[in-house]
Amino acid sequence: MTPVATHPILQSQPLGPQWPTLDPFLFCAHHDDAYPAGNAERGPAVPLEGREMGSDFSRKDGWSMYHGDVVPGFPGHPHRGFETVTLVRKGLIDHADSLGAAARFGGGDVQWVTAGRGIQHSEMFPLLNTEQSNPLELFQIWLNLPAKNKMVAPHFTMLWNERIPRLVQQDDAGRTTTVTVVAGGLPGADAPLPPPPESWAAQANSDVAIWTLKLEPGARWTLPAARGASTQRMLYFFAGAQLRIGDAEQRSHAALRMVAGQDWLLENTGPDTVECLLLQGRPIGEPVAQYGPFVMNTQQEIMQAMQDYRRTQFGGWPWDSSDPVHGDEARRFARYPGAAQDEVPEPAAG
Repeated sequence: MTPVATHPILQSQPLGPQWPTLDPFLFCAHHDDAYPAGNAERGPAVPLEGREMGSDFSRKDGWSMYHGDVVPGFPGHPHRGFETVTLVRKGLIDHADSLGAAARFGGGDVQWVTAGRGIQHSEMFPLLNTEQSNPLELFQIWLNLPAKNKMVAPHFTMLWNERIPRLVQQDDAGRTTTVTVVAGGLPGADAPLPPPPESWAAQANSDVAIWTLKLEPGARWTLPAARGASTQRMLYFFAGAQLRIGDAEQRSHAALRMVAGQDWLLENTGPDTVECLLLQGRPIGEPVAQYGPFVMNTQQEIMQAMQDYRRTQFGGWPWDSSDPVHGDEARRFARYPGAAQDEVPEPAAG
């Protein structure tokens, strides 16, 4: 019998630009950029002097250009051997890739890309509002692939905000907790949307969960135990003043490695809304070799990935520029490879 833990937190680390992760996750970044009004080219309508253009992570004036020169964002770049899961909380992202897929998404939408044997994609942040500011906030999460799936065909999908399951629960005092379920089941929420077919999250015993939590001031909610005995769980407390987890009072934003096999009562003990991101899963438990955008199991496989990319460009780049954007209309859509028509968000059933 597993002994009952009396304290929920195994380790606490402060949050920086990139957040610490546990196997099967590789990387988690929280981008929160207070972009100004846009110009006719959909870039910032302010001078860009003083920034290291092409690699601006300065957060000068509260925002960065990243690798963008005109429009902020990440022009075409390759990936192999893992998946990217992008949760957009504010603003819009324009996606384009070597499969020919394109999308404009935001406001709660999630994009899930299985890089597999290789894909190029761009992620640009068009500033469509020319009269007011253009805030952007997102999480980008890298989820590893097991060795047997690292060379699967690449796959692109959208999880539209309107279709993502949510649990909205009030405690005895009528205070509300909302849990958004990107991956992994949660009692009381609708059935989870299926992850890409070759994802580690699609394996029956992976116990992968990607949730965001929002607790009103004073709200109490019980975080249920993970299903798997070996599941690892990280709770990122990133907004709000105070959060009590079991007997632990958390007064600073942190990545909290938690005891996963037990229920824990969460309580917002501060005056502001508390928000958290939860990442959990059974570890893949394989060696990780990484070189920038390539994640494999051995250094030899990394060398092969670099050679393959130089030789094939992972299918080439079917776009006129390395940083395509999709017009001035704030219309969310996805154009899948080979599709004749765009997919657009539809309301949830019921």
